[in-house]
Amino acid sequence: MRHKYETRGIVLSRAPVGEASTFVTLLTPELGLVRALAQSIRRPSAKLAPALATFAESSIVLVRGRDGWRLSGAVLEESWFARMQSAGEVPRAARVSALLLRLVAGEAHDTVLFPIMQGFFRALSESPRDLCEAVEMLAALRTLAALGLNSGEIPGDITTFTPTLLARVAEDRAKYITRINRGITASGL
Repeated sequence: MRHKYETRGIVLSRAPVGEASTFVTLLTPELGLVRALAQSIRRPSAKLAPALATFAESSIVLVRGRDGWRLSGAVLEESWFARMQSAGEVPRAARVSALLLRLVAGEAHDTVLFPIMQGFFRALSESPRDLCEAVEMLAALRTLAALGLNSGEIPGDITTFTPTLLARVAEDRAKYITRINRGITASGL
């Protein structure tokens, strides 16, 4: 009998497999970045489909098999995609998620990445439009620092995105963009 792992996860991307299945890339607090097979979720009657949509945060059940992870259950907790739709900030969320996926090859057991992304999605959906660029820059910089690609001072803790902090980041926009670009260059990608 295989062990079931119950955790929370944010869906960062999906890739179709076969006729109805999908590989889902999840970021979890305990397991880090995990790629799991979700069978039959592209069928019209799939019960797990809403919980495994892109940018959904769900309570999930994972099973580690011989061929990798499989999803055996999911319950939607928060649809960050739906919350960001009203603010029009989905492209910002997609850029930071793509950066994370590009920098992490395979699976990563880094538990710091989950609170960074969860705080980022929350801040992006709640912040005024004029501060959303600062939210994106701060999340990208924190992600790079968590992966060892930036060693400079980063204001606030990993989940803090206060308006005062974001205003400071927006003021020093050029400095933060330079640091982000240096971190991406240091990754060699």
